Amino acid sequence: MDPLIIARLQFASTTIFHYFFVPVSIGLAFTIAVMQTLYVIKGKEVYKKMTKFWAVLFLINFAVGVVTGILQEFQFGMNWSTYSRFVGDVFGPSLAIEGLLAFFMESTFIGLWVFGWNRLSKKLHLASIWLVSIGTILSAFWILSANSFMQNPVGFEFADGRAQMNNFGAILTNPHLWAQFPHVLLTSLATGAFVIAGISAWKIARKHDLDMFKRSFRISITIGAVAAFAILFTGHWQAQYLVESQPMKMAAAEALWETSEDPAPFTVYATVNPDDKVNDFEIQIPYLLSFLSFNQFSGSLEGMNQLQEMYEEKYGPGDYIPPVTTLFWVFRFMTGAGGVMLLLGFYGMYSTRRGMLPENKFYLKMMPFAIALPFIANTCGWILTEMGRQPWVVFGLMKTEDAVSPSVTANEMLFSLIAFTTMYSILAIVTIYLFVRHIKKENHDEFEPSVAQDPFDEERGAEHVS
Repeated sequence: MDPLIIARLQFASTTIFHYFFVPVSIGLAFTIAVMQTLYVIKGKEVYKKMTKFWAVLFLINFAVGVVTGILQEFQFGMNWSTYSRFVGDVFGPSLAIEGLLAFFMESTFIGLWVFGWNRLSKKLHLASIWLVSIGTILSAFWILSANSFMQNPVGFEFADGRAQMNNFGAILTNPHLWAQFPHVLLTSLATGAFVIAGISAWKIARKHDLDMFKRSFRISITIGAVAAFAILFTGHWQAQYLVESQPMKMAAAEALWETSEDPAPFTVYATVNPDDKVNDFEIQIPYLLSFLSFNQFSGSLEGMNQLQEMYEEKYGPGDYIPPVTTLFWVFRFMTGAGGVMLLLGFYGMYSTRRGMLPENKFYLKMMPFAIALPFIANTCGWILTEMGRQPWVVFGLMKTEDAVSPSVTANEMLFSLIAFTTMYSILAIVTIYLFVRHIKKENHDEFEPSVAQDPFDEERGAEHVS
């Protein structure tokens, strides 16, 4: 057993599982904040009941996300101690700020929001959920600032063989961070929105509280459609940045072995042959890759074979070509899932505005399955991001094979892999059970506010006191 392979499998499995919950928390918090804002502005009790219904799912997701995130971070000291020593002085401030500022902010205001329904004024209570939403976004920002250093190291100097931060401003202005953060934020909003839209569609098809879930669907599908449309631009911007900063990653995503012709065609389908470093069969669209890369119908991209020679001259002997077949297909699964989300989102917006939604049974049946689309796109996107950087763990500075803990044996890593996988499986079963149990409830009167439950409601305060 190779300790490197086991360590990578464990980190990949725990990270992918943890990231199922991160975008849902960001997206749900934002959408719930919008719903509660409508309640405060319009004063309709249906928006309050709606907010409380979705809050249950948000709190379950948030709690499980916290647990999975803690387990994920354990691995930096367990399996990747060499890596942690190398980048600890750079990672430390970002991770500390995420924990001490963003996460504490989320946790504090979640508490105020959950227990403040009957104690805080409407506006102050509304501010609490918006601060929770801002906290989730800030958490993502600080984690991505650390991840961006792995992709594009900046703001550091070498001291005793370790990377040591010498410019915190450079970390915050890292071009990779600002190419990555807007894209991650929008995909998170789309994920939360599609979760709500898919569940709402399921409830509408079964005629459960139609007024509440039709409103929920309209709010969420609008957010999802707008986010999916904006993702086209942030993804395009990010890809163009990677063409310049990590050309090997983008060449692998296109299975481009040799420098392309000018203009460069986009490969829709290819039979990738990594052993011979060729594609045995290709279906291409002329000019499209040049346009996607340079916003013009001209220009060529360097191939992996040419980049391999350049990297050997710069970094020394080694294999710098990442797993091409995997990257080629996850890129297409990612963009395909995003395209379907965009179509479903726009059609959902159109249907709700025309009053066609309850009659369109096929669309309502399809939307619960569409919940999987953003998770597929997110997972494929992160596989592309992380595997496309290989063989580097910190691009140009440290290879993945040099980052593993030297004193941890393969058997110990295998034990932790099995232990973590077992714990995560239990968490997944419990989470799904709690979600399904809450979603399947037909009677939502328990979420209907009453005077006794809300004695400080501004509209009924006088009546209650009298």
